[in-house]
Amino acid sequence: MEQEFELIAKTFMGLEPVLAQELTQLGANNVQIGRRMVSFTGDKEMMYRANFSLHTAIRVIKPIKHFKAQSADDVYNEVKKIDWSQYLDLKKSFAVDSVVFSDEFRHSKFVSYKVKDAIVDQFREKTGQRPNISVANPDIRLNMHIAEDRCTLSLDSSGESLHRRGYRQESVEAPLNEVLAAGMILMTGWKGDTDFIDPMCGSGTLLIEAALIARNMAPGVFRKSYAFEKWPDFDADLFDRIYNDDSQEREFTHHIYGYDIDPNAVQKANLNVRAAGLTKDITVTMADFKDFKQPTEKSIMVTNPPYGERISTPDLLGTYRMIGEVLKHQFKDNDAWVLSYREECFDQIGLKPSIKIPLYNGSLECEFRKYQIFEGRLSDFRGAGNILKTDEEKKAMSEKHRFKQNREFKKRMMEEDENEEGDIRTFKFHKIDFKERGTNDRDRRRNDRDRKGRNERGGRGFDDNGDRFDRRGGRDFKGNRDRGDFNKKNRRYDN
Repeated sequence: MEQEFELIAKTFMGLEPVLAQELTQLGANNVQIGRRMVSFTGDKEMMYRANFSLHTAIRVIKPIKHFKAQSADDVYNEVKKIDWSQYLDLKKSFAVDSVVFSDEFRHSKFVSYKVKDAIVDQFREKTGQRPNISVANPDIRLNMHIAEDRCTLSLDSSGESLHRRGYRQESVEAPLNEVLAAGMILMTGWKGDTDFIDPMCGSGTLLIEAALIARNMAPGVFRKSYAFEKWPDFDADLFDRIYNDDSQEREFTHHIYGYDIDPNAVQKANLNVRAAGLTKDITVTMADFKDFKQPTEKSIMVTNPPYGERISTPDLLGTYRMIGEVLKHQFKDNDAWVLSYREECFDQIGLKPSIKIPLYNGSLECEFRKYQIFEGRLSDFRGAGNILKTDEEKKAMSEKHRFKQNREFKKRMMEEDENEEGDIRTFKFHKIDFKERGTNDRDRRRNDRDRKGRNERGGRGFDDNGDRFDRRGGRDFKGNRDRGDFNKKNRRYDN
């Protein structure tokens, strides 16, 4: 049995308990909740599955050294003690991403430089040569985290952020992050047992994430690659088994409905739904929320209206009054969840929420509120044996105080977001001549593999109607997985 090692899954503030639950269900051990992260232990298979299956993780990193440092020289010396030949060779490129919360270390880029220097100097001293730095597309990406004098250096097993699922073809202005959307849905407890509605669906992120959750589909099925595939110990056969295993997927007997008043948004949402192969589960049509009618089937509503920040509307407060009126009169005996930013907007809804959960949408400290819509008075509703808040919901409500006591974290979070999204791509070490470096055999095989269309080999892809078909047994004649980009014209994945 392979030995377990430490792993960390990063996420957004407020989604830590949801991510911890996902990891526990996945079979991870020693699951511990931290700030914007959940630590756990697992073997190589667990690391692969975490990247492939988690809905609420931004990335999964593997710590390789913990140490304390009082200065930049301490960081350099500790990093240089690591035997980097275990992780790198002269044919591989690398990059360093640093996140710093410290009075001593004020600049994350400077820390990245010191880590880079230590690695390069070790190779120079041992071989007389140095590995290349590739900011855009490194073979190995390292993550340095410093909190005061406590340092953790990790291997980034994900590469590109896991919120980039691979199904999004088009987006509207200020689209909802896929990880946040999935976390919102999982917070509601919905698993596909009723219809799902988003009346302001934008480019359809909530709809698609809901369908993945309802069918228990791994969000990684659309991704083209992960960073761990370039590691020296990568087990291609093991990952192929994980990728091609759909035994945990389930049938979804209800339906998902999306509406938007903007025809451009509807067009983009339908394109994304088709790219995900979920047209049988999701219907997107153009409609104004004010014209919404009571659904005939039991339903849940989850929506992310404009806040008046990145997206606004001519009458923002009037929009929220309309939301309250529609919910009160046209969504009886159902639950609605609304994510928003401004207290005055929530006030206009005019309904008493049964739960308020703090969530960050980018740098905005928002709230995710649940409204149980029922006829009559609250006393009559409770008298009939109905419960307004479960014990779990009460616990989630208590989390609000933690956010209010730590307001200064908002500035730090914004700085970390910049690191997370930038991945130190704002600076360059030197231009790499790929012709001089050459291409190894594995990269050539991968390029050949990516040029083949999924439909040519019967893998996860789409039929002529854009609908998903079975991926099992879907490999090319060499046994390689083929996951190219979706081609709108040919309705298939190719390169």
